[in-house]
Amino acid sequence: MASIQESLSQLMTIDGAQCAAVVDSGSGMLLGSIGSGVDLELAAAGNTEVVRAKLKTMKSLNLNDRIDDILITLGKAYHIIRPLQKHDGLFVYLVLDKSKANLALARRKTQDVEQALAV
Repeated sequence: MASIQESLSQLMTIDGAQCAAVVDSGSGMLLGSIGSGVDLELAAAGNTEVVRAKLKTMKSLNLNDRIDDILITLGKAYHIIRPLQKHDGLFVYLVLDKSKANLALARRKTQDVEQALAV
């Protein structure tokens, strides 16, 4: 099992990684962060609303499923939000430079880091 900081350091080894965080979706607070380029405190609060909205919509639609990840594609960046299956109420947030990142490999590495994360 890896600590939050070790896990975030692993995420930063992904090609194009700019910053990453582990966020408590109950409060919108950062539990850990690394990197730069995005105001991670503001991103944590805003992405908490994204996760809550998706969960609410899934419930309204009677979808009996889980979120693997939420991908937001911008002109210059990918933003990956991955709720932690083992740690309800937490998610990983990762920002990647779109011109340098391999999205498939980044999603896979994020999944691997999630599996090893000890909170």
